[in-house]
Amino acid sequence: MKSLLYAVVALASSVSALAPSSAVADTTYPDKPIRLVVPFAPGGGADYSARRFAQPLSDALKQSIIIDNVPGAGGSMGANKVAKAAPDGYTLLYTTPGQQMTAPYLIENLPYDAFKDLRAVSQLTAGTNVLVVNKDFPAQSVQELIDYAKKNPGKVNFASSGIGSTSHLAGELFKKMAGIDIVHVPYRGSALAAADVIGGRIEISIDTLSVYQSHIQSGAVRALGVSTLEPNPIIPDVPPIARTLDGFEASPVNYISAPGNTPEPIIRKLSEVIIAVASDPTLRATFASTGSKLAGNTPEEMEALVRSEQKRWKEVIDSAGIGVASTN
Repeated sequence: MKSLLYAVVALASSVSALAPSSAVADTTYPDKPIRLVVPFAPGGGADYSARRFAQPLSDALKQSIIIDNVPGAGGSMGANKVAKAAPDGYTLLYTTPGQQMTAPYLIENLPYDAFKDLRAVSQLTAGTNVLVVNKDFPAQSVQELIDYAKKNPGKVNFASSGIGSTSHLAGELFKKMAGIDIVHVPYRGSALAAADVIGGRIEISIDTLSVYQSHIQSGAVRALGVSTLEPNPIIPDVPPIARTLDGFEASPVNYISAPGNTPEPIIRKLSEVIIAVASDPTLRATFASTGSKLAGNTPEEMEALVRSEQKRWKEVIDSAGIGVASTN
């Protein structure tokens, strides 16, 4: 009997040694550098934000974070790299709305399952989009713009950084909620779109505040409204669009995600550290200077936000009849 008991204890010890425990995962992770995939080329807004956040996150985790730029197909190439990576917490994605919130409805043969293959860890930033018009356009407010567009159906053009981009979808949401007929003109990036709005070839655009901040200050364009529910401190006199169109909000959310089957203790630890780092006043001020609000949240909160945004943007995409693209 005693020998049988020893055998059972020995077997149990062997099994427990092989199985990963939450306690071990909590205390040993991370024990090697973490790769943070940015699904866009170096030099853009996402790349800047990822690099700016990576250093304090590295300090908090006491481990190096390597930025890996993997551009292509609106960010889906980088997302696919993370979705197919080992679910061990050492490959993470700097996620923008285009990889999980809108990709399932815009890309026909998405190489990963946006609902299962990526696990939301924590929010990083909530950006501010701003509705601008060329300085010579007659509208001085959001309501005046809506009134003008209703009197001139199909004659007002809005520029975006590309089909399916956050600026495109924000414009389509505005169009839908205002009940107006304005024409979408897609560009290959925000800089080209902004150039034509400034030059008067396009009347309006809704894009990130960082794109238009200097042009608003110089008077090259006029800001009529922001996409957040509260004014942005950089342009405090510009009211939220929601004051005219009740419920309007189009604030791009960036967050960290991991491969879908990443163990819960790793997800939890990353989220807790991100929340702590995001609460630093100096870092918050740095992001605020570019129009973004830094804010971490729990995996459950971020996952719920992803699902609600997927539903919301699907309705906008379907209503606008935006065509489905291919990654091939």
